[in-house]
Amino acid sequence: MGTNKRIKAKAEQTKGRVEEVAGRAVGNESMAAKGHAEKSKGDLREAKERAKGSARKAKDTLEP
Repeated sequence: MGTNKRIKAKAEQTKGRVEEVAGRAVGNESMAAKGHAEKSKGDLREAKERAKGSARKAKDTLEP
């Protein structure tokens, strides 16, 4: 399940990066801002999933 969420995070990051670059290329700051927001959303989702994975590993290490 975590893998699907990581894939979704990467997809959001990529979509946002493309939209941001396209917005800047055509001079559309609104589009660039939306792309940046989408990329940031993906970054946060990825960080959350990494933290959850680290917490699981720590829990598994502590259990006998």
